[in-house]
Amino acid sequence: MKHRIVVLGAGYAGAYTAGNLARRLSPADTEITVVNAVPEFVQRLRLHRLAAGGEIGTPLLADVFAGTGIRLRVARVTALAPESRVVAVADADGGGLLHYDTLVYALGSRVALRGVPGVAEHAFHVAARPAALRLRARLDGLDRRGEGGAVLVVGDGLTGIETATEIAEARPGLSVTLVARGELGARLSPGARAHLRRACDRMGIAVREHTRVEAVEAAGVRCADGTAVASDATVWTGGFALDPLAAAAGLEVTGTGQVAVDRTMRSVSHPDVYAAGDSVRAIGDNGRPLPMSCGSAGYTGKQAIRSIVGHLTGREVAYTKLVYTFNHISLGRWDGLLQPVDDAAQAKPGYVAGRTAARVKAAIVRGSLWGTLHPTYGLPTRRRHLATAAGTAARTAPDPSWDATGETPSVAA
Repeated sequence: MKHRIVVLGAGYAGAYTAGNLARRLSPADTEITVVNAVPEFVQRLRLHRLAAGGEIGTPLLADVFAGTGIRLRVARVTALAPESRVVAVADADGGGLLHYDTLVYALGSRVALRGVPGVAEHAFHVAARPAALRLRARLDGLDRRGEGGAVLVVGDGLTGIETATEIAEARPGLSVTLVARGELGARLSPGARAHLRRACDRMGIAVREHTRVEAVEAAGVRCADGTAVASDATVWTGGFALDPLAAAAGLEVTGTGQVAVDRTMRSVSHPDVYAAGDSVRAIGDNGRPLPMSCGSAGYTGKQAIRSIVGHLTGREVAYTKLVYTFNHISLGRWDGLLQPVDDAAQAKPGYVAGRTAARVKAAIVRGSLWGTLHPTYGLPTRRRHLATAAGTAARTAPDPSWDATGETPSVAA
């Protein structure tokens, strides 16, 4: 019987990991299934551009995996039973169960909509394609009104800065305000912060620093200092959250909900489960957790691939570097910032700005997309057979008490 590998999620980490495993492992010994909620690959790095009015591609995952032997299951993961090695999924046909011998958990993150009253009801975000299109429709409506409109972007992390500058550049008829909890660009070097401030001034972006939003309402936000800021479209970029699925299933997770793993991206509680991308709390070579980013998805995905191949084929597991060296920020289409960071994740004095930085950022985004869409490019054509012990791993019958139609398994951790 073939060794069953199931990959949950086909974002930057999941699609890359699945394609590489398909190329490295013999199809005579393994079968690989990818589960994703939508049939397309979502370019999350470009969703702020889509929201502002630009166009981005939506490659079909069936085309991405064509010729690899990977089975694609378009479905939503509803529950895991890691003790029984079972995944429950829901789709248009009602869903079902998937059995695995090795699981790759790469479901990624989503915008944090809880914690501040009114965010879920009244705010827009750009963490998913439908949400970006919803914001785009709202901005289109404000433009058609012909009277301008106020757009409020809450959060001055990378997503907030990129969203505010993209909207301001693409839609000059709208007034854009960026709300920063502390100093604008506090994680940047002094020179980079000054460049960011000049870019905001050039685009007419108003900046409210040292402002904490306490509630989002239909017509704006209320701040901790008692002031109210009016808005026709409030965009929330105040951090990301993890799906509680892993914790509910009994996988050991951190306080953020990320899967706890060893250096090989292997779950510390369930050795047949690996994690990659935003779903994993990976400690970088500098001793600090890697940030949620496309770069981290690449590094953790590569390590998961090497670990799975090594463990299944009986070879020594090779280690890949886990580093965080740059912040890459686009400031509209023609401006940007590249901010190097040191081993303590602090900004170095030097930085690159302007069109050069914009071109580099665009090349990084294109490279990430191309690498995801061509996951087997440049890999050796030799596919390795599994070691006997891995190929004949004991199968565990599903716990009969588990209700596969529910949101969580009724099985003890």
